[in-house]
Amino acid sequence: MRWFIVHIALLVAGFSAKANVILPNIFANHMVLQRNQPVAIFGSASPGEQVSVAFQNQLKTTEADQNGRWKVELKAMPANAVGQTLTIRGNNTIELKDVLVGEVWLCSGQSNMEYQMRKIEKVKAPLRGTYFPKNEVSEANNPNIRIFLVRRKFLAKSDGQYEGWAVARDSALRQFSAPAYFFGKTLQQELGVPVGIISSAVSGSRIEPWFSEEYWTSSPYLKDKKKEGDPGKFFHTMIEPLAPYTLKGFIWYQGESNTFLKENISYSYKMKALIENWRTIWGNSKLPFYFTEIAPFYYSLDEKGHVRMPRTVLPEFREAQDLVLQLPHTARIITTDLVDDPHDLHPNYKWEIGRRHALQALKYVYHKNIVADGPELEAVKYQGKQARVKLKHATGLKSVDGKPLTSFEVAGEDGIFYPAQAAITGQTVVLESDQVQQIRQIRFGWDEAAQPNLVNTADLPAAPFRTNNPLQHIKLK
Repeated sequence: MRWFIVHIALLVAGFSAKANVILPNIFANHMVLQRNQPVAIFGSASPGEQVSVAFQNQLKTTEADQNGRWKVELKAMPANAVGQTLTIRGNNTIELKDVLVGEVWLCSGQSNMEYQMRKIEKVKAPLRGTYFPKNEVSEANNPNIRIFLVRRKFLAKSDGQYEGWAVARDSALRQFSAPAYFFGKTLQQELGVPVGIISSAVSGSRIEPWFSEEYWTSSPYLKDKKKEGDPGKFFHTMIEPLAPYTLKGFIWYQGESNTFLKENISYSYKMKALIENWRTIWGNSKLPFYFTEIAPFYYSLDEKGHVRMPRTVLPEFREAQDLVLQLPHTARIITTDLVDDPHDLHPNYKWEIGRRHALQALKYVYHKNIVADGPELEAVKYQGKQARVKLKHATGLKSVDGKPLTSFEVAGEDGIFYPAQAAITGQTVVLESDQVQQIRQIRFGWDEAAQPNLVNTADLPAAPFRTNNPLQHIKLK
């Protein structure tokens, strides 16, 4: 009898050792798979277990490795807005329903990216523009926009429920990132295919937690500096578990916390480490990375109105952000016009943040013939009392409010800046000042609260700059 009990116990143990096939939580009902490129499906099982994946007339099989990991790649598929079932079989069977094929993007950063859709219902109507999607949550009902919100511990262990993806509406949308949603909404409207948006953001976070410690120690610039800011903290729990879920690119809105630390060039190298880290774990060095230039805010003042840092800290931080544009497949949007109150670190206009990032994607990823960038400095020609500033992306230069151009300053050999009169001539702005007889330097929007009124034909604002940018000759390496 005792032998029989032991035998039964061993049989039960043997069956228990056969682990079920498990998928990471990024896989779920209602998800979107990336169109027009091979799609990774991956998970865990018992070592040596046979696993099959079936979707849209494709059947892929593989065997879990000695660590129980497995992965297959589905062949590239065109967009499909008709929900299909994705079936994974091993010792058990998982069926994911209502799976679409379209475009997938990951949006990340700190509080201005995390900014929830529910907040839009409560903010005041904006002072600029006529569009105000106050009731977007209650009105949204587009089944071709799907959202996935990464909570801090949600990806750590599969819950077996596969309910992380949702149609962008109701309570799921209320909690979701507003910039990320409006980015996805614009893409879906313009491309006419399903769009899946993943939001992984943490309020107040610095950049360091979003990339691996390994990329700190391998950076020629960072490796000899003291580690700070918890490198890897959010990367390991909120980014790494997503890979290699097939996607099209990244949208990044972060930097306020690092601006408070008066960072400049160090942020450039941290951002480079992050971009390379993310592209590496997804196995694609060409994944687009588009970021948000930080909006106007009184960083120089503390809560009591006392001065704590120079008003130039933010413009200098933006220079560090822009240095990252040296890396291929990067772009950024300007936000100097998207603030009603420079005392508000979390301005509204999140719908316009999303739309502008979508313009970048539509132009540079989907090759639409549109204007996606605001005017930028291209060249300067000094002519005694005058300076001619040639701009790129400058078709239809104008003052957005019809008033004289603001935020241009000029200096002579003494380096003392004075406000300049600015006149538009084609794609050039001509500057002069009665206080500077021989112009030698120019700066534009060079203040933390500056909100210049120079835009192009698409009403996209001009990027701040200074001609004596100390970072302009640095090559990121």
